[in-house]
Amino acid sequence: MAEAVAAPFDRPDAGFNALPGWTWVGCYGGYYLQCDLLADFEHGFFSRQWQGRLPGVLAGYLSAGVTVHRTVQVHGSLVLPASQAAAEPRPQADGLASDAGAQSLWVCGADCTPVLLADGASGRVAACHAGWRGVAGRIVPAAVELLLQAGTRLEDLRVAMGPAIGGQRYQVLREVSQQVALGLDPSPSEPEQALDALRGCGALLSDPEPGRDRLDIRAATHGQLQRLGLLPEQIATCPLCTAAEPELFHSWRRDQVKAVQWSGIVSQG
Repeated sequence: MAEAVAAPFDRPDAGFNALPGWTWVGCYGGYYLQCDLLADFEHGFFSRQWQGRLPGVLAGYLSAGVTVHRTVQVHGSLVLPASQAAAEPRPQADGLASDAGAQSLWVCGADCTPVLLADGASGRVAACHAGWRGVAGRIVPAAVELLLQAGTRLEDLRVAMGPAIGGQRYQVLREVSQQVALGLDPSPSEPEQALDALRGCGALLSDPEPGRDRLDIRAATHGQLQRLGLLPEQIATCPLCTAAEPELFHSWRRDQVKAVQWSGIVSQG
């Protein structure tokens, strides 16, 4: 059985006791992270400790008797109904929205943001893999739209953004920043206005190299959600940075190795 614990990996000195709004859950297989905002839903953000175990195995640590749904991720912005991703061959997409109960939705990443969404009234959920291309393409707003079309009310939504690379460690070209800025503000009068909107939500940070920025993709997603009408208390962002925690997370930017951690959530009803 899983139980909440304060400090995984016997490293209380690493600050794992200080994650307000987040809880490490320990079980016989290891530890995974849960967001308190989604406490009514079976979900988890898994670490590199689970390397080699795919959703078919990981799903059993969250819930029994569920169907696993996942896609072939392509760093895009397409969100599909989960029933389209229940078997091989898996479709190419980077997000899923539940269309039935007992669906276990999974996404993976190493630096990109795993985003889990839940409707506390209906039990509907969604999961997105949001890298900079996904944020520029508004993948999380697309997931919200699918849930709204199914009957979800905006005020019933809760969104958790899991461990991802932090803005201070994510250097990008200005062209990337501009594309993400347009994902936040699709119709600015001029490019600099879009960048100002990105700065305003704390997503665009300065970089000493000309033509480059530091980009916080989670802050940009937070800005998109607030522009949709979600309140700050409906959104939780994990404070952990994948690039800064080599014992906990894989990071492409840090290691240049193709390895990922998985995140999943189970629909209700």
